[in-house]
Amino acid sequence: MKLLNLSFAAMLVVEGAAAAVQTTSPALAQSYPPRPIRWVVPLGPGGAADTLVRIIGQKLSEQWGKPVVIDNRPGANGIIGTNIVAKSTPDGLTWLTIFLGGHATNASFRKHLPYDTVKDFAAVAALAKLPFVLVVNANLPVRNFREFVALAKKRPGQLAYGGPSGSVNHLFGVMLGSTAGIDLMFVPYRGAASALIDTLAGRIQFSFASSVSTTPFVRSGKLRALAVGGAKRSDALQDVPTGAESGFPDFDVPVWFGIVVPAGTPAAVVRKINADVNRLLTQTEVIERFSTVGAEPLVAAPEQFEKIVRDDIVKWAKVIKDSGASGD
Repeated sequence: MKLLNLSFAAMLVVEGAAAAVQTTSPALAQSYPPRPIRWVVPLGPGGAADTLVRIIGQKLSEQWGKPVVIDNRPGANGIIGTNIVAKSTPDGLTWLTIFLGGHATNASFRKHLPYDTVKDFAAVAALAKLPFVLVVNANLPVRNFREFVALAKKRPGQLAYGGPSGSVNHLFGVMLGSTAGIDLMFVPYRGAASALIDTLAGRIQFSFASSVSTTPFVRSGKLRALAVGGAKRSDALQDVPTGAESGFPDFDVPVWFGIVVPAGTPAAVVRKINADVNRLLTQTEVIERFSTVGAEPLVAAPEQFEKIVRDDIVKWAKVIKDSGASGD
């Protein structure tokens, strides 16, 4: 069965959703899902998160014999799509993709969210981790991370980068400025793609972006990659050192993606989804398809994924507080 790419409202009207799951019995979990799944992605189509979701969604559709409908709801750094799921019926039929640069950072960057980042959701499963890369315009006179930091110290407030306010594309620069003692200029953009385009054009000097977005431009020589934000080098950019290898161990921030559902969703259903997703994440085909966008599958129990989310909420709250950054 093919994965559908329609708005959920146009796909069908689900009647009696509130009565779909009323128990946590093993029998219920075995019969799950009784109807199609609505999987909300709070980002636009075509990016790394959307690609990962569609890979897993297609596999689950085939396995369950029920459509998994991908519903892209971009806007406000993930808040619009997140709020939709927060207000949904906790029947296990509405999922949300969350990611470091929206869910975890919005908790502190935005003081007036229409939902509670922790209390309104139940962690289900991790999906993947994806390294972000510091890239500069090819004309910037730096060849490595150390030279970049040295240049930034010589030109305080003059090296500009961009991205959506409160995104990892923004806050990586906040963290780097704090840890390296440099003053960087942030330029807000509606989307990360626009910031990357302006980096290519030289209107801003550098960007923090996913390996999937940057690799083609690095290989063509239009951008220069200085460091990968992860514990190991990216398979797609083997020649690019990590932040630690460049002398900046704090630049070790792989971006994670995962699945949550509304709080109150039956535990047996959460476990069922977790088991089926984790089984797919260990399949060779899925691992290889994830690698095409530079992602590495991340297998975790619900409790483990919840800890990842909570730990990063605390970590980035400190970065945001210390920097004085705010989205309000």
